[in-house]
Amino acid sequence: MITDINITIIDREGAKHQIEAPTDMAMNLMEVVRSFELAPEGTIGVCGGMAMCASCQCYVLSDHNLPEMQDDEEAMLSEAFYVKDNSRLGCQIQMTTEMEGLEVELAPES
Repeated sequence: MITDINITIIDREGAKHQIEAPTDMAMNLMEVVRSFELAPEGTIGVCGGMAMCASCQCYVLSDHNLPEMQDDEEAMLSEAFYVKDNSRLGCQIQMTTEMEGLEVELAPES
C-alpha cells in the first residue's frame, strides 16, 4: 500500500519543492506546507485548518479531481485577496493517494 505521494509546491518566492507527503497521517495540504516549513511561521494555517481564514489559499496547477468545495471554503474565498478560478484552501485538500502528482502554488500573503 502506498503511504507517500509525490506533490509539487511552489512557495511564495517562486521556488519549486518536490515533496513526499504522507497519506497515512490524515494530513491536509496546509499541514504539509507547515511541516516542511515552506512558508514563514504564522503566515499559513492561522485558523488551524478550520476554513476560517485564507492564509493557506493556493492555486491548483495540476488537473486533479478535487473534492467539491464546501460552503465554508467558498465563503472564505469570496472574501480573500488574490483569488483565481483555481484557488482552493490548502486545509481542505486531504493528502490521499488520489492526490499523487498534485501541483500547487501558494497564493501571496494578504
